[in-house]
Amino acid sequence: MPTFAHMNAARLMMPGEQAWKFKPYTRQTIRQAPQWNLLGADLREAVEVVSRVLPFRVNAYVLEELIDWDNVPDDPIYRLTFPHRDMLREPEYAAIRDLLSAGASEAEIQQRVHAIRMRMNPHPAGQMTHNVPQLDGVPLAGVQHKYKETVLFFPSAGQTCHAYCTFCFRWPQFVGMEELKFDARASADLATYLRRHAEVTDVLITGGDPLVMNARSLTDYIEPLLAPDLAHIQNIRIGTKAVAYWPQRFVTDKDADDLLRLFETVVRSGRNLALMGHYNHPAELRHPIAQQALRRIIATGATVRIQAPLIRHINENPADWAELWTTGVRLGAVPYYMFVERDTGPSDYFKLPLARAYDIFQQAYRTVSGLARTVRGPSMSAFPGKVLVDGIVDLAGEKVFALQFLQARNPEWVRRPFYARFDPLATWLDELQPAFGEKRFFFQQDGVAPSPTIPIVPAGASRSDRHAPSDLEVIE
Repeated sequence: MPTFAHMNAARLMMPGEQAWKFKPYTRQTIRQAPQWNLLGADLREAVEVVSRVLPFRVNAYVLEELIDWDNVPDDPIYRLTFPHRDMLREPEYAAIRDLLSAGASEAEIQQRVHAIRMRMNPHPAGQMTHNVPQLDGVPLAGVQHKYKETVLFFPSAGQTCHAYCTFCFRWPQFVGMEELKFDARASADLATYLRRHAEVTDVLITGGDPLVMNARSLTDYIEPLLAPDLAHIQNIRIGTKAVAYWPQRFVTDKDADDLLRLFETVVRSGRNLALMGHYNHPAELRHPIAQQALRRIIATGATVRIQAPLIRHINENPADWAELWTTGVRLGAVPYYMFVERDTGPSDYFKLPLARAYDIFQQAYRTVSGLARTVRGPSMSAFPGKVLVDGIVDLAGEKVFALQFLQARNPEWVRRPFYARFDPLATWLDELQPAFGEKRFFFQQDGVAPSPTIPIVPAGASRSDRHAPSDLEVIE
């Protein structure tokens, strides 16, 4: 297999290769983009109003290469990156629009915006209360430890992205809600914590997107994790959307080669380096530079795993998932997860019933080869763990969801089957009721394990009444 070093000379300038320069656009600057003139008045208004509540950031590559402007607003990448009116409830949208039209003060606007954000479940329970570890009795900033073997690390320099996804479950990170933000200035405390926790084998560096950092800054965070006395750290993961929104990061950016050399350094240390590539639609992997980026990453010895949530309006077509997984395998990536959209932010706009999610997954899964069947889903990253919808079956005269934990706060729960009454409208774990007349799921029983007890929800409770903790543990 050729190494990155062997490929380097061929990289310097391919015939016809474009010299890309990163240019972002936000709510304040999107009017400067040539594509702004392609939007009608109603779509412009939606951007101006909704981006007051939810984050908005896009870049020239996404605008010029990934969005089909003849298909706007239905183009999936447009839906993925541009705010839409229905992401807010109609009275909320009207209130913000009217305040803007009336020239209201920024304080008035922000008061209304804050109320809407807090209604949107900005950090479902667990992330702020159950996942934050302590070092010498002090909460460890920018670190989460939900599962025994995996620690999440949020470097402060990686708390943005090359572009924002409209469904993003970490949207509070990007809208100035500082009290809900995770970030760490350095990895020294993380290294100290890891030395005291030999059970940890995996560190996931996440954000935002760590790959908005330059190679030197990322090296400063990663190198301490390669120390000989941290040999129990076997896997270093990097959660990133750069592979889709800015593949130039690995090809033409001025420090792209330095970045890939860092990847090689991690691999030479004996660790596995895994990029958790967030691809939401096959359009993000069709472009030649996106495919070149993937090949260059894999040539360093790193692995790339493909994962994304299933999102209404964007990737409901099973054929799109099949194309994404098949293309990834051909290029050397590993299909990993299809997630269920989390219950935060504009989830009402994006969510799908679990029954529909399972049907989409099954239709896509049965059309791909065994090499792509490494993918798992649909999976809910819920408070107690990652819950897989494994099937819809008839048992003992009852139609049920067959479920199991792929990962859990209590390792003894992993791969233990359990069943929920079939509900064609349920979209999340806290909307499901135990099957076969049971009052509680097994993980809700007192004394089962030294883990947080999941609130018990009475049958027939409303969605607002039965909102159990769902946690914002990052997509792994």
